[in-house]
Amino acid sequence: MKCREITEYLENLSPKRYASNWDNVGLLVGRKDKEVKKVVVALDASKCVVSEAVKEQADMIVTHHPMIFSSLKKINEDNFVSEKILTLAENGIAYYAMHTNFDTVGGMGELAAGPKYLNLSETEPLIFESDEVDGMGRGGRLPFPMTGEEVARYVKDKFGLSFIMLYQDESIRNKKFEKIAILPGSGKSEMEAVRELGYEVYITGDYGHHPGIDAMDMGMTIIDATHYGLEHIFVSFIADYLRKKCKGVEVVELDTGCPFAVI
Repeated sequence: MKCREITEYLENLSPKRYASNWDNVGLLVGRKDKEVKKVVVALDASKCVVSEAVKEQADMIVTHHPMIFSSLKKINEDNFVSEKILTLAENGIAYYAMHTNFDTVGGMGELAAGPKYLNLSETEPLIFESDEVDGMGRGGRLPFPMTGEEVARYVKDKFGLSFIMLYQDESIRNKKFEKIAILPGSGKSEMEAVRELGYEVYITGDYGHHPGIDAMDMGMTIIDATHYGLEHIFVSFIADYLRKKCKGVEVVELDTGCPFAVI
C-alpha cells in the first residue's frame, strides 16, 4: 500500500485542517509514493522509537506528538531532532503525526470518555476549536458518584497507570461527585473554562505545583494523570484503526511507557 493511501485514511479520521494553527501535523518526513508494508504506531517519535522502527525494518511511523515543531536550518547529526530526521530518511521511513486534529476530531477526548475507559454518560465537548466539529476534551457523568480519591483510583485503573496525582483541599475529601471533565494532554490553561462549565473535578496532565494550589483554592479537584498517562491510548486505537483499513500492512504498537519514574 502506498504511503499516500495510509495518510488518506488517517486524514479521513482526523482532517489536518482541524489542527491548531501552532501545530505541525501530517506527513513530516518521506515520500507519498513510498510502498508501505510495516507501520510502527507510537505516542512520540523519540530516539528509542526511531531506533526500534529501523530495527523492525518499518516503512512508516505514525505518532500523536509531532517530532518537528521549531524550524530547522540544517539536517545533520549536530541536532537531536535533525539527527532523527536524517535516520528516517537514510532508512526510507516515512513519518506522519496527528496531534491537535486528533484531539479535536476522531479523537482523544471522545476515546478517553468512552466505554473502554471512563465510560461517561451525557458527554459534551469542553474546548471548541471550530464551529464545524466537536472540541477538545469531554465532560460527562460518572457511572456512579465518587469522592475525588475514588475518581483518581478509577482513572488509575482504567488507564492502566502506576501512579496518579490528586490536588484537593482536605475540606472536600468526602464530597461525592457525579460529573467530571477530562482533557488528555496538558490542560492546566483550560481549567478556568472547565470551571465555568460547572465541573468541579478536572482530569488532565502536566499540572504543576502552583497551578494545583490555585485550583484547590478555587474549590477544584485536579487529577493529574500525566501527559503520557491519558494519551497513550492513542497507540492501540490508531493501530487497530490501521489494521482494519490497511489490509496486508503489518502494524506494530510501540508503547514505550511513561518517560519518567516516581522513585
